[in-house]
Amino acid sequence: MRVYCAVFALGLRRYSTYRAATAAAVFTNVVFGLINASVLLALFHARPEINGYDATDAVTHVFVAQALMGPAAVMGPPLELAERIRTGEIAVDLMRPASPLAWWLSHDMGRAAFTVAARSVPTFAAGALVFPLALPDDPARWAWAAGTLVLASLIGFAFRYLYAASGFWLLDAKGVSAVSHLLAPVFAGMLIPLVLFPPPVADVLRVLPWAAMVQVPVEVFLGKDTVPGGGPAGALALQAAWAAVLLGLGALVTARAERRVVVQGG
Repeated sequence: MRVYCAVFALGLRRYSTYRAATAAAVFTNVVFGLINASVLLALFHARPEINGYDATDAVTHVFVAQALMGPAAVMGPPLELAERIRTGEIAVDLMRPASPLAWWLSHDMGRAAFTVAARSVPTFAAGALVFPLALPDDPARWAWAAGTLVLASLIGFAFRYLYAASGFWLLDAKGVSAVSHLLAPVFAGMLIPLVLFPPPVADVLRVLPWAAMVQVPVEVFLGKDTVPGGGPAGALALQAAWAAVLLGLGALVTARAERRVVVQGG
């Protein structure tokens, strides 16, 4: 456990050195959030209520989603594991007396912790300064929202680990990552709230693992029911189930790769 705590601290310290990149990411999130919020406000001006969302809910969705972009990493960056598999350096990692999955998870959680403080908070604060947002009105909902943030980060890592691990068989995971970066923001509710889809489509998308990275945390933050009648506990249970499934699949893929893998570069 001490090794993984040290790796977590390493990830936190490493990403804290990229101050210019972090500032640029915050600026990008805020600008994209302002544009997206303005488009949705025009839509809700024409139709004040859509599937339980009003204009304030929609704008809040935009800035919670932008705040989640860093820790959940819906659009990347890919894990360095993919490049280490491609070059053959993964052979050194497999010789360590530590689980590759746990190692990279600890490192990525350090990255996520830094982005929450340095990227998510400033992005959401900027949105709150420009637009009236629907903030939770009791501490319990803030606590539930914090729980969804942690689980969203775990699910985001699990997806990226699986994309990277595909390189064991495909030799280069860039294609998988590129396709995922196109589809995941739509399925997650990052680009537009899933409630804007027709209800049958939205109901299906809402229970898929991508939605657990954005749409589910947003709905918990807004006090909506992701799971009918389940409340925030049901939403977190859905996230936890997907996190367990995806991380379990990551462990299975790693075990298969360790038993039979062709290492490039030698």
